[in-house]
Amino acid sequence: MTTPAPVIRLHPDDGVLIARASLPPGMVVAEGVATTERIPAGHKVAIRSIAQGEPVRRYGQIIGFATAPIAPGQHVHTQNCGMGDFAKDYAYGVDVKPVPNFDLPATFDGIRRADGRVATRNYIGILTSVNCSAHVAGIVADMFKKNPFTGDNPLADYPNVDGVVALTHKTGCGMTQNEPLALLRRTLGGYARHANFSHVIVLGLGCEVNQIGGLMEEQKLAGRLRAMDIQEVGGTRKTVEAGVAFVKEALTDANKVKREPVPASELTVALQCGGSDGYSGVSANPALGAASDLLVRHGGTVILSETPETYGAEHLLTRRAVSREVGEKLVGLMRWWEEYTRREGAEMNANPSPGNKAGGLTTILEKSLGAMAKAGSTNLVDVLNYAEPITKKGFVFMDTPGYDPVAATGQVAGGANLVCFTTGRGSVFGCKPAPSIKLATNTPMYKRMEDDMDVNCGTILDGEETVQQCGQRIFELMLKTASGQPTKSESFDFGGAEFAPWVLGATM
Repeated sequence: MTTPAPVIRLHPDDGVLIARASLPPGMVVAEGVATTERIPAGHKVAIRSIAQGEPVRRYGQIIGFATAPIAPGQHVHTQNCGMGDFAKDYAYGVDVKPVPNFDLPATFDGIRRADGRVATRNYIGILTSVNCSAHVAGIVADMFKKNPFTGDNPLADYPNVDGVVALTHKTGCGMTQNEPLALLRRTLGGYARHANFSHVIVLGLGCEVNQIGGLMEEQKLAGRLRAMDIQEVGGTRKTVEAGVAFVKEALTDANKVKREPVPASELTVALQCGGSDGYSGVSANPALGAASDLLVRHGGTVILSETPETYGAEHLLTRRAVSREVGEKLVGLMRWWEEYTRREGAEMNANPSPGNKAGGLTTILEKSLGAMAKAGSTNLVDVLNYAEPITKKGFVFMDTPGYDPVAATGQVAGGANLVCFTTGRGSVFGCKPAPSIKLATNTPMYKRMEDDMDVNCGTILDGEETVQQCGQRIFELMLKTASGQPTKSESFDFGGAEFAPWVLGATM
């Protein structure tokens, strides 16, 4: 095996290279170019002079503009590179191409529900209409948790049930009756219908804005769940008793499921990234993109989201839109976010977090170009609002904030039955009822947090495998996970506290 070069060149047009590891001053990184200062791992080093105001390119695309003259060998980051506006050619649909399906689709062992949908897990869910019923929901779910100290397991007689989970939130009242309420109800409705739940109960207080009756009528949930209001049932103790009785009643029926071979086309995968670094767009995200392409060719679906983290790269997705209408809907989301941030006194470039910047990401443009790699190269077939049901196969985009728990909640509400989550800094995350696969961008972090990471994509940086080879590994793990193999986050019981519906509007 040859020793990898100390820097990574991503495109011939780039004026910067990426440090594979920390580079000392005086290290030669290109012909006639040596570093003039220390370059942290994952950060950028200039390989030519860049005048003030001139675009800085990575991936062959603009990631910012020089805010001061940059000399060859200098560290390129927030001290000399910033945001700027530039014309984008949306070129709707020019890169659309046929996506041939494999003759022999891959399969996994899934759970076929009575209505034909396929589950990857088998949970009993406890939803809440309002924060006021959250604690009661938690008490009910805790009655069915395994005790790690005594080993007592209330579900020992129900081996085909993955657990009982309470998904609580901080809203449901003190809100306006229009878009914020509709969005919350759409999210709860998506979870109530989710294939990974065999049975669902929704607990309310009784006097909240988000009345359970309105939720059930608006989301057409009659017959899909059991509803209880604490005030009507008679208080906390009686509601807990009624909730526990419901779960005990449901367990026998839920345990009857059996896994059977089903085509990979039944997989709908939420693509997420969090705690990104300068390697995210080089290793884990492109590898997940390669796995996404494989799944789409097997007839499955992948969901890219986090609209603010696609900002500045949307013109590359509109070129893959199957119609002008689909492309224009994506552009419309970007205009909404521009207006939203202006109204709130913020800016789109506020998105890269301190951890992102410490890892080498300078602007939202740079972050977006790396983040969109998760979606591979297939056609963009649909653009959806937050928590809308996914109805088309292939690569789709869902409007969500960039905040991971809120974004993933919307994707799962839309029907995702598996989550793939890339991280460079080391995010710990789960998303019940969908299992979450964690993909590390670099080997040092993977080794440091091996209990939390499922896949080391740092092998790409280390020269041990190609992006395509790593993508094949990820795809195979998708199938194993969908078949019931637990993920690292599931071993820690992650996924309940991370339920976070998008909150819009004022709290009244």
